[in-house]
Amino acid sequence: MTAIPYSLTGRHKGFNRAEIVDQNFTEFVQLWQGEVHEPRDDHAPVLPGSGLDGRGFRELLESQLISRHLDLMARVLRVQNKVFYTIGSSGHEGNAMVARLTRHTDPAFLHYRSGGFMAERFRKLPGMDPVMDSALSFAASMEDPASGGRHKVWGSKPLWVLPQTSTIASHLPKALGTAVAIEQARRIGHKLPIPDDSIAVCSFGDASSNHASAQTAFNAAAWTAYQKLPAPVLYVCEDNGIGISVKTPNGWVANNFRHRADLDYFYADGLDLANGYAQVQEAVEHCRTTRRPTFLHLRTTRVMGHAGTDFEIEWRSVEELFAVEASDPLLRSAEIALSSGQYTRESLLALYEATRKRCFEAAEDADRRPRLSSLEQVMKPLAPYTPSAVKAEAERSDYQERRLAAFGSEEKLPENQPPRHLAIQIGQALHDIMAKYPESLLFGEDVAQKGGVYTVTKGLQKAFKGSRVFNTLLDETIILGLAQGYANMGMLPLPEIQYLAYFHNACDQIRGEAASLQFFSNDQYRNPMVMRVASLGYQKGFGGHFHNDNSIAALRDIPGLVVGCPSRGDDAANMLRTMTALAKVDGRVCAYLEPIALYMTKDLYEPGDGQWQFAYPATGEAMPLGEGRVYNDEANDLVVFTFGNGVPMALRAARTIEAELGWKVRVVDLRWLAPLNDNFIAAQAKSARRIIVLDEGRRSAGVGEGIITAIVEGGSGATPLERVVGADTYTPLAGAALLVLPGDADVVAAARKLA
Repeated sequence: MTAIPYSLTGRHKGFNRAEIVDQNFTEFVQLWQGEVHEPRDDHAPVLPGSGLDGRGFRELLESQLISRHLDLMARVLRVQNKVFYTIGSSGHEGNAMVARLTRHTDPAFLHYRSGGFMAERFRKLPGMDPVMDSALSFAASMEDPASGGRHKVWGSKPLWVLPQTSTIASHLPKALGTAVAIEQARRIGHKLPIPDDSIAVCSFGDASSNHASAQTAFNAAAWTAYQKLPAPVLYVCEDNGIGISVKTPNGWVANNFRHRADLDYFYADGLDLANGYAQVQEAVEHCRTTRRPTFLHLRTTRVMGHAGTDFEIEWRSVEELFAVEASDPLLRSAEIALSSGQYTRESLLALYEATRKRCFEAAEDADRRPRLSSLEQVMKPLAPYTPSAVKAEAERSDYQERRLAAFGSEEKLPENQPPRHLAIQIGQALHDIMAKYPESLLFGEDVAQKGGVYTVTKGLQKAFKGSRVFNTLLDETIILGLAQGYANMGMLPLPEIQYLAYFHNACDQIRGEAASLQFFSNDQYRNPMVMRVASLGYQKGFGGHFHNDNSIAALRDIPGLVVGCPSRGDDAANMLRTMTALAKVDGRVCAYLEPIALYMTKDLYEPGDGQWQFAYPATGEAMPLGEGRVYNDEANDLVVFTFGNGVPMALRAARTIEAELGWKVRVVDLRWLAPLNDNFIAAQAKSARRIIVLDEGRRSAGVGEGIITAIVEGGSGATPLERVVGADTYTPLAGAALLVLPGDADVVAAARKLA
């Protein structure tokens, strides 16, 4: 490769490195003195021994130049407040080869240095413009076809690029989930929205490869392949040797991944289109034909720093910067262009400047387009809700033949059984849901043959077979990554997280990924799912904190997430029907919290009274989102707001309070914890003479704080009120747990204080 000249101005420490990188290309082309070969046929290799033909090279070069000039444009116009993102793709333009060699129907999960990939994938469909679409995203325009102006993302619905934000490996589990889902569809007879031989493509940086979310994805991919199960995911590690300012040790990525069993390793030179093309092609074809997880180690570099605010000269020597800039892949592409006779100096510089002009004109145009200007516009795609359609879907009962097949006979239908307790009713409701939706899948730890720790899912695998009800490896991150993958492919996932405390290990798969997709894709992509979680406290003789976790705050502050918590079996069935309808109709992500201590509870007041068992609701019934249940709704002396375990507790306490104080007590079961139905709470509070908020969660950041806020903002702030809550501590083992959780006596004591 020809030596790269540097202007003397470029040696000054304070000089703009973006300008230097830009100037380097022009000077390199102007001063190039290499041998020129006669241009060959468009279908012949661009250079001898290269697997890349002339036409392919020219198109890849154009994609590289688009990516570079979008970066240069962003650096210039950011200071003018015309664009709002400067994490660039410069040095990574070789990822355009991955786009060229994959299909536009291969779902792609990309990290932020994917300008080259996107410019090249735009060629896959006619009439699409990578420059204007990207400029609209940089400018945060409402007309951005990817996110509607909510974030600078690489994304496209027609090109199957699912928008990611500033990902640090959190997208790797769902990429694997999508790959597994492609193959799972065939086993359950589900028609895919993409070709059956598609692969999932996922890119990330060398620094991100060390992240726990990445490592768990690699492990799960290998775990899947080890069992001879297909997992056609192409993991593309774009290795530029640095993460912001922390250098990756030389050889680390290769040594770490080259010899991993059941994760097939390939290397490609992303700095050289002539050398790297055939290497990338080999990896892509291997993944597609073998259906095995494939790790493509793509050599890249990073020029112009991490972002516009990264002044590398403050922490890197000038000599090191020169060396990095000398490895710029565009200089090697220029050399190929000139030596192969594809371009003259004049025509190559003309293309370079024409691309610059195109990018700047698009950016100026995008700056004139409207931006989000109201809260309503910002939030519109976050949590869509169409009540009438959800109601119709929840009450739909046109699947009776499949119900009979699932339950075995008319006599065994749950509505023909005597009243039963919560665990049984949830299990029956799951049978119902899976009969209703042939595309539904239930999976998690121990859910199959064992039927879950509490046998809630007992019988489901027998009724629906192992392709729809199956165990996963012990990894909550992957369970939720699988759920997102199945949702991407049009299925209805019902993942189980064995205990609420285990959810926290994988919270970002819901917070940062599943629940954010509708927002960042402007509701073009959705992750419909119902996540079942055994939850809350009061479990007797078992567990301590990790089996008695009532930290609901981690769920309630996730934007757009629906959180429901039934306290009795009939409500559990109806809530599950509504949640699956919310997922199917509006694409919602739902968390279904199942109170462990109520699973087997049959009695309410005395042993053997059977008053906490209920008849199964017939198909055609459902529960509207946000609707609570009111016990003794004419009573006004005291109103107790609660949920979950608090409901039978409040009902027992109410009997004591009525006997001792002579008050009529109303108990309000909220049932839905996010979003809280503030209007319902306010309406129930208005007629109350006294109020108790019973929340088994911790005093700080519990559901009770939201309930009280709704009461006060609803105009009942002057009503005497007591809060009965858990302590700000972890739950200890055995009987000590009852010292930190509220009990019947605490509710009665609060009533006495109000008296």
